[in-house]
Amino acid sequence: MAKYDFEFKKKVVLAYLKGEGGRNFLAEKYGIACSQHIIEWVNNYNKFGDDGLKRSRKKETYSFEKKLSVVELYLSSEISYQDLALQEGITNPSMIVNWVKRFRVAGPDALRPHKKGRRKTLEKPEKKSSTLPIESPVDTSAEHVKELEDELLKLRIENAFLKELRRLRLEDEAKMRERRESSTASEDSSN
Repeated sequence: MAKYDFEFKKKVVLAYLKGEGGRNFLAEKYGIACSQHIIEWVNNYNKFGDDGLKRSRKKETYSFEKKLSVVELYLSSEISYQDLALQEGITNPSMIVNWVKRFRVAGPDALRPHKKGRRKTLEKPEKKSSTLPIESPVDTSAEHVKELEDELLKLRIENAFLKELRRLRLEDEAKMRERRESSTASEDSSN
């Protein structure tokens, strides 16, 4: 449920337009957390009439081009979100805030529409009675074979290097053990 319903908003807007008080006075009188809401409601009422105060149940969709032009207009001018929304006929300025944030984070592609919901699962292929594996085409071009041979050579060299490194480490550890054993043996004989 919306925090403020249509009737409440209209009562506050009409009170403001009749001059019953400023936005701060009316916000306090009606228990509105932010007096800026009153200004937004008044502007929406002046531009769109009653529809500007109603919470839209239908989901407005805007094209990528429209979103991009609104974001570029906001970034290139010193206009507020509220004024821009009124100028462009958008009843919800927070939508423009969202578009600008997404644009700043990920660029124009963030404004493109994307499919919602679950991805369709791939259709499972029918099971064939034959148990032979399906052969996929293998790239046997000379260039591809040469690339694979080069990669194999590099892997063999790396493998040989790692084996030699391990052998040298084990050799060093064995020498260190011998030294420790000989030094502990000489300490025992001197005592």
